[in-house]
Amino acid sequence: MSDVFELACDLIRRRSVTPEDAGCLPLIGTRLERAGFRAEHLRYGEVDNLWATHGATGPTLMFLGHTDVVPSGPEASWHSPPFEPTIRDGRLYGRGAADMKGAVAAMVVALEQFVAAHPGHRGRVGLLLTSDEEGPTNLDGVRKVVEHFRATGERIDWCVVGEPSAKQRLGDLIRVGRRGSLSGTLRVRGVQGHVAYPEKALNPIHAFAPALAELATERWDEGNGDFPPTSFQVPNLNAGTGANNVIPGELTALINFRYCTASRAEDLRARTEAILHRHGLDFVLDWNLSGEPFLTPPGGVLRETVVAVCRDLCGIDPEQSTGGGTSDGRFIAPMGTEVVEIGPVNATIHKVDECVALEELEQLPALYEAICERLLGRSDRG
Repeated sequence: MSDVFELACDLIRRRSVTPEDAGCLPLIGTRLERAGFRAEHLRYGEVDNLWATHGATGPTLMFLGHTDVVPSGPEASWHSPPFEPTIRDGRLYGRGAADMKGAVAAMVVALEQFVAAHPGHRGRVGLLLTSDEEGPTNLDGVRKVVEHFRATGERIDWCVVGEPSAKQRLGDLIRVGRRGSLSGTLRVRGVQGHVAYPEKALNPIHAFAPALAELATERWDEGNGDFPPTSFQVPNLNAGTGANNVIPGELTALINFRYCTASRAEDLRARTEAILHRHGLDFVLDWNLSGEPFLTPPGGVLRETVVAVCRDLCGIDPEQSTGGGTSDGRFIAPMGTEVVEIGPVNATIHKVDECVALEELEQLPALYEAICERLLGRSDRG
């Protein structure tokens, strides 16, 4: 079988559930060092990160990915063991096959092939991998690496994220930006009491209901040409003691904004709290900003290069989207970096029987190598 297939299988066999790396990064680091890369292992807390580079001065093209995966869920629900790569009907099955060990393997192979063909390429090419992309906080992964980059004066011009972006086939969709994510944990305080004596209690559910209705119908912005309007959601709401004759003393609601560049996080926080105050609630609201929105605008060198590669190699004019959730690209973009995401079909990510089409897997290295060729293939010496 091919080099990319063998590496993808080796990675899938490793139970690298966040934040465990299970040896993926040392394996890749050693392999890239043999190809002439300089590998820097950055460990923060329980998280392993790898920054491998080839080249000296000039513009820097980074490939960005992660080796950690989400839990498999009940293994009995899988048609084959989730951490044993299996081929069925032209697909490679296993946890992480699509998200994103297949793409990581393709990036490694593409970089090896590129530097072998162009040992004197201009600028630098690099690979940044983390074992903390799927976790709830992402505190010690790419976020922490970027702090290290800023402290050491590192500059990244272009960043290709290997997240699974395609809808039906490789190259049909690329992500040129992402919405920001602002979450909050809201605690509304009431007065616990007997349901038969509501005048002696204050039901926080009843108190919060009108405010929730206003929050849910508020038009936060109108979006713009690159992003849909900002959305507000309540993923979880909890109150009660478990007894049907007790008015609870507190309500907890988890709230989330997926917001576009037409809004700012501080404005969303202020408007939310103003609505809560207007309804006379006794509340505490703790905010967490997971990432700001970012956009690589039309005409950007990387965006135009990736579009051209999709047309030439995949025979398709890709949809250029800012939809979906968040990715680690949100930590790289604030460095002034152009960020584009392109990877395999995302139909099975995080699901039972996650898989990637073998044809896609075999095509990915050529796609990533073509991006390198067009951006850095020419030597500054010739």
